[in-house]
Formats: sequence, C-alpha cells, structure tokens
Amino acid sequence: MTTNKIHKTAIIHETAKIAPDVEIGAYAIIGENTVIEEGCKIGESANIQFAHIGKNTKISPFASIGGEPQDLGYKGEKTGVVIGENCWIREFATVNRASGENNNTIIGNNCLLMAYSHVAHNCVLKDNVIMANAATIGGHCHVGFGAFLGGMSVFHQNLRIGDMAIISGASAARLDIIPYCKAEGIPCLPIGLNAIGLRRKGVDKESRDAIHKAIRILRNEQYNTTQALELIEKEFKGNEYVDNLVNFVRTSKRGCTLRYKAAYHGAMEENDGEN
Repeated sequence: MTTNKIHKTAIIHETAKIAPDVEIGAYAIIGENTVIEEGCKIGESANIQFAHIGKNTKISPFASIGGEPQDLGYKGEKTGVVIGENCWIREFATVNRASGENNNTIIGNNCLLMAYSHVAHNCVLKDNVIMANAATIGGHCHVGFGAFLGGMSVFHQNLRIGDMAIISGASAARLDIIPYCKAEGIPCLPIGLNAIGLRRKGVDKESRDAIHKAIRILRNEQYNTTQALELIEKEFKGNEYVDNLVNFVRTSKRGCTLRYKAAYHGAMEENDGEN
C-alpha cells in the first residue's frame, strides 16, 4: 500500500520512480528518468526531469530542475541532475542538466537555492551552499562547501568559488574567488575574512587568525602571487585551512582576483567619449 500525496492534476512520466511518502502538488510535471526519494515535497507547477532528488528535499512551486542545458554544444546526449538530501529549491529557481554523455549537474546536501537563482550545466555545488535570490552561475562552475552567494551576483562559466566564501549581492566575477573570504564588487575582490561564517562552521580562532593573515599577505602589493604563497607556506605550515587556501590558488586555471586593478575598468574609460 502506498501513501503518496500526489495531486490528481500532476503529470508523472512512466519512467519516474517516486518514494511512497512523496508529496506532489497540483500541475507539477515529473518527467523522464526522474527519481524522487523519501520525504520530498514537490510544489505546484514544478517541472522536474532527468533528475535524482535526495531525501527530504523540497522543490517549491514553479522551480525547473533538469531542463536542457543552455549550451550550443549539447546534442541531446544522456545527462542529468543530482540533488542531495535536505535541500530547498525555491520558486522559479532553475537547475539545468549537464552536457556531455553521462555527465551530471550536482548539488550537495543541505543547500538552499533561493527564488530565481540559476545553476547552469555541469556545475558542482558542495554541501551547505546558499544562493540568494537571482544569484547566477555559468556552466562548469564549482562552488565550495558552505559558500554563500549574495542576491543578483553573477559568475562566469568555469570559475571556482572557495569553501566558506561569502560574496556580497550584485557582485560579478570572471576569475576564481578564494576560500574563506568576504568578497564584493565588480570585479569581485576579497576584502577580508568571513569570520562569522568560519566561526559558525566550527573553525577555531587560531585557524581563523592564520587564514586572515594569509589573505592579507595574498592581497599585499609588496608580493607577487608566487612570493606570497611561499611566505604563507613558510609562516603557517601544517594548518589545514591555510594549506587548502594555498592549494586553491596554485591550482587555479582562470586565476584569482586578489587586488583591484585599474585595467579592469580602463576599457570603459577609454570609450567614454563620443564615437
């Protein structure tokens, strides 16, 4: 005997697999190759396809999960979305499925995607990520554990956002955002330590102080990036958080924005006159 609470107007594809206690609201569409695990609640007019939804996750009305990627290279190959447990995907949020055969867009556990936020194809969000209203990440982005993306912030495809970074609303980035920082602006610059977030995640004061000093060294114009990393490794050897910060910068493919550079705005100023 099942206990599904599925509204009579919901449309369920024959390939969908739905746990017995799942709630599905009016006019929701549960499409092809979808798995919805125990304890999930699907709101009215939500559209879910090619997705695996973990236990106790809530999908609010009008959210769209698993739609085709906004990628001109996508040719209909088999891909999907994987969403972890205890997440909440709010109204009108969109999570596109991946491009590239058998790839997935992945969202970890305990994530909150607020209304109108957008996760593009092939992105990976680790656990405890929060995206505020209308935050948007391009394809192939990687968002670290516990990161917070402010409302209406936008992020170029293929960049990385480090663990426990917090980014102010209306910021924009085309380069990687280092872990543990507060960042804001266009371009999005680290302006300090996310001390409150680190403390809430249980990071001890000694480590918080070490991370703060390491970020200040990275931002110090006295050093280039290589010199800064060498100094940080020498001074804070063995601290796991500082090691993670150093490794993040060293492995960056796009580069990390660490200091303000007038060149970012030079083109605008050069073209300020009449044509």
